[in-house]
Amino acid sequence: MVTENVRQALREFVAERDWAQFHSSENLAKSIAIEAGELLECFQWEPDADTDRVREELADVLTYCLLLADRIGVDPDTIVLDKLEVTRRKYPVDRARGRSTKYDAL
Repeated sequence: MVTENVRQALREFVAERDWAQFHSSENLAKSIAIEAGELLECFQWEPDADTDRVREELADVLTYCLLLADRIGVDPDTIVLDKLEVTRRKYPVDRARGRSTKYDAL
């Protein structure tokens, strides 16, 4: 999903600016939440948001997620696929298909 080129470009961007000193796990997690709020703000008054703005905010969320993954030493692809497997078991197709019901109420 995420290429090493993207991860390396982020590392270089941060290193060039000496920003790693500010990138504690806590600060990166806060930044993810802040940027996710900005993404949600795109849809605050209209269900159809400006695509360019959504792209920018989504890129910010993903950037901070990738920086946090790098900081804690996990591979984004691996953790997404691992979580998908857990979720797959919680939401079996025969009970969850076409439903938004939470897993414990299926």
